[in-house]
Amino acid sequence: MSTSHSAWVLGVTLLPLAVFASPTPDNIQAAIDWAQQQPSAGQPQTWDSKAPLVIAHRGASGYAPEHTLAAYALAAFQGADYIEPDLVMTRDGQLVARHDNELGLTTDVAQRPEFADRKRTQSVDGRSLEGWFSEDFTLAELKTLRAIERIPQQRPGNTRFDGQFEIPTLQEIIDLVKRLEALQRRTLGLYPETKHPTHFQRLDLAMEKPLLAVLERNGYDSADAPVFIQSFEVENLKTLSTLTPIRLVQLLWVEGRPYDQQVLGSGLGYQQMITPEGLQTIASYAAGIGPEKGMVIPRDGAGNLGAPTSLVCDAHAAGLKVHPYTFRAENAFLPSNLRSGSDPSERGDIDAELRAFLATGIDGLFIDQPDIAVRLRQQR
Repeated sequence: MSTSHSAWVLGVTLLPLAVFASPTPDNIQAAIDWAQQQPSAGQPQTWDSKAPLVIAHRGASGYAPEHTLAAYALAAFQGADYIEPDLVMTRDGQLVARHDNELGLTTDVAQRPEFADRKRTQSVDGRSLEGWFSEDFTLAELKTLRAIERIPQQRPGNTRFDGQFEIPTLQEIIDLVKRLEALQRRTLGLYPETKHPTHFQRLDLAMEKPLLAVLERNGYDSADAPVFIQSFEVENLKTLSTLTPIRLVQLLWVEGRPYDQQVLGSGLGYQQMITPEGLQTIASYAAGIGPEKGMVIPRDGAGNLGAPTSLVCDAHAAGLKVHPYTFRAENAFLPSNLRSGSDPSERGDIDAELRAFLATGIDGLFIDQPDIAVRLRQQR
C-alpha cells in the first residue's frame, strides 16, 4: 500500500452508524458532512466544465462503498462533473441505486436472517444467478439493509465502512445533488444507467417511464439538462429517445450482443455496432457511446497498452461523444507495465494510463477515483 493511500486509510473519520440510520434529510446532510471530512475531498479552486468530463463511476467508489450517498458526495468534493447511479427496481416499483439487482455482493442481506427465505436462483440477462434480488423486496425492506464493499480483495480499506450506509433511492440522490450544487455553487450532473431493462420489463416493472417521471419532476427535461441516460441494451434507449430530449448514451462491451438483441434474435452485436455504419445508427437515437476502455486502446498479449483504435475518430465523425469506462487506480485493473509490485490493492501508475487515453481525444471518462482525473485535467 502506498504512503498516500495508507494516510487516507489511517486518516478516515467515521460518523456514528446512528447518523446514517436517520431519516432522509439527515442522511443527505450526514453524507455531505462525512465526505467533507475525508482527506481526498479537497475542492479544486475553479470548476472546469471543459472536456473531458470526469464521471464518478458509482460515486467515488475507490474510497467508499459504491452507490451510497457518501460515495456520491465525496465524488462531488473531489471535483467530478457527473455522478453515476446504476438503477434497479424494487417490488413496489421504486428506483434505487445498485450495480445489479442481485444484492448479495453489495449489501449485508446474507447476514439478515429475516430475509433468508428470499434467496433463490433465477435467470437474469440469460445467466443463472443465485442470491437476493431487488425485485423481491419493497423499498421499506431494502432500507433496512446496509451497503458493503463490492470488491474487498482490491479495496480492503473500504471494508471499514461496511454497514454504515443505506441503499439510496434516485430521488434521494437528486436531493443530494441539489444540496451539493447549492453548497458548491456549480452544476453537478447525473449519469444514470438503466440496469437489466428487459428483465424488469418482463416483470411488469419497466423502468423507462418511472425514470423519466422522477427526472422531469426535478427539472431534468431537456437536451441541455445536466443528465445522460445510459444502457447496454438498445431498444430501451430507442424507446427513451421517443419519450425525452434528454441525452442518451449507448454502452458497449468488447464482445457478444446486447441482451435485448439476443431476445429479439436480431443478430446485432457490439462489434457490429462500432463500425462506422453501426455508429451512424447509434447516432440516430443517442448522443454518445460508452465503450469499455479496451475498445479505445486495447492491451497487447503481455497486458500492456497497445495502439489506439479508430473508435474515437469514427464516433466523432458520426457526431457521437465518447465516454469510456472504467478507470481504476489499483494494480488489479491496470495494464501490466503500469502496476506497482504484486499486491492487487496497491495503486499503480494510473496517471500514465489516463494520459494515454486523454491523448486519443475522448470526451469524458468513468473513474472510481475522480480526484485523480480532475488533477490531471487541471494539469493539462
